[in-house]
Amino acid sequence: MSDTILIIGACGQIGTELTQKLRDVYGKENVIASDIREGSEEMMTSGPFEILDATDKPGILKIVQKYKVTQVYLMAAMLSATGEKFPHKAWELNMTSLLGVLDLAKEKHIKQVYWPSSIASFGPTSPKINTPQQTVMEPTTVYGISKLAGEHWCNYYHEKYGVDVRSIRYPGIISWKTKPGGGTTDYAVDIYFQATEKKTYECFLTENTRLPMMYMQDAVNATIQIMQADVADIKTRTSYNLAAISFTPKEIAAAIRKYIPEFEISYKEDFRQAIADSWPQVIDDSKAREDWGWAHKFDLDLMTKDMLENLG
Repeated sequence: MSDTILIIGACGQIGTELTQKLRDVYGKENVIASDIREGSEEMMTSGPFEILDATDKPGILKIVQKYKVTQVYLMAAMLSATGEKFPHKAWELNMTSLLGVLDLAKEKHIKQVYWPSSIASFGPTSPKINTPQQTVMEPTTVYGISKLAGEHWCNYYHEKYGVDVRSIRYPGIISWKTKPGGGTTDYAVDIYFQATEKKTYECFLTENTRLPMMYMQDAVNATIQIMQADVADIKTRTSYNLAAISFTPKEIAAAIRKYIPEFEISYKEDFRQAIADSWPQVIDDSKAREDWGWAHKFDLDLMTKDMLENLG
């Protein structure tokens, strides 16, 4: 029997492109997209879509039973910068949604769960360079606290109930299809939009703030790859470190100038600088590469070329 997939939070930055890729791989009728509101025309017309609140466990179960869902990708979350403005709402959304889906797997309604973690689960006391898979993790944002707690809930449900839940700690994700969605690393998305539209960008981080990043195509491929991996190859049940490229605002601006020579960048740091300063700069993802064969394709120049071609 082939897999039937439910994506919760399909209209978010990663969910939007993950949905289309999964529909290409598994067939459009086998991938049910859902979110609290309707998505793009492409999302709504390319396969089944359901309005769904990620914290509504009975609502999720109803859709699981309606479509005979075997896998759930839980992509709904309130991100770092937005979460700092609405801490209780962020905790409620991020935790209630995860526990509801894990319970459905424990109760054997679904076979597999994918849940994304983030580099936000690290903190200022974590090693900044080559941040290891297992290390000190003391996050200082609500988003990071919820992701670290979520990682341990995933591991708990796997150890205690045998739930096949898989997870990746995403770095900053860059895409031309979706505008920024309230994350600290979103400057690296917005800068491309502003470069093509206005030829100028005011950055909310300092010029030498180095953060781990990844192009969307790599992130989507990694997500599907970990879910397709043999169960024996998944040896980490909290969440796998994932990495591709690390750069600063100054370096991304220089990459853009190769294609838009007149592009100018200025800097005016805000509260997101403190969040960025608490995160790793370069991630060690050797465990993901060893266990299930992860490998990225896009470096800074290749990503910049592709972004500007698609936005231009």
